[in-house]
Parts: sequence; C-alpha cells; structure tokens
Amino acid sequence: MKIYGLKTCDTCRKAIKVLPQAEFVDVRKDGVPDDVMAQAQAIFGDTLTNTRSTTWRALDDTARQQPQATLLAAHPALMKRPLIVSGDRMYLGWDAATRDALGVGA
Repeated sequence: MKIYGLKTCDTCRKAIKVLPQAEFVDVRKDGVPDDVMAQAQAIFGDTLTNTRSTTWRALDDTARQQPQATLLAAHPALMKRPLIVSGDRMYLGWDAATRDALGVGA
C-alpha cells in the first residue's frame, strides 16, 4: 500500500498514523509516477484537483486552463490528498468511506 500526499498535510498524517504499514510518498519531493497519475485521473477525474486550496486560488485563469496532468505536475499541492493505492484499488481523501473500504477506524 502507498499513500501519496504531503508530509505537512494534516489529513495525510491521520492516514499515515492509521496505516503505519503503508509506504508514504511525498508528492512535492518525489512526485507521482505517470502511470499512477493517469489511473487516478481516469478514476477520479476533476475531483483529483483540489480547487479549494490556496494554491488553486493563487493561479491565474491561464494556469487553471492547463491540462490536469500538467497542472498537478507543476503544482503537486493541488492534488486532493491523500491518494491511497492498495493493490489494484485507489482511494482519494480520508473520509469515512475510504476508512471503511480499507477496514480501518478513524
């Protein structure tokens, strides 16, 4: 299992605490492999981009119109977090549905 996120993200820290066996990948430092990103985009579509973030609000309209893959590669903090890859399944965020699907508590 891998958790893609930011080491400074509180939500990612919660997931790491509950899933200590998972490998953590800091998207700012290491990025997300192209194949993982392509699969996440196919599954989650536009919800993969966090449009409520301060990073998003700081972008001009031209930057916001870039393809999602280009935008997330240039600004990894824009990815909704955490992105959890467990076998052939992917989960986005750390809500009750994700925790239930992974069979873990809060």
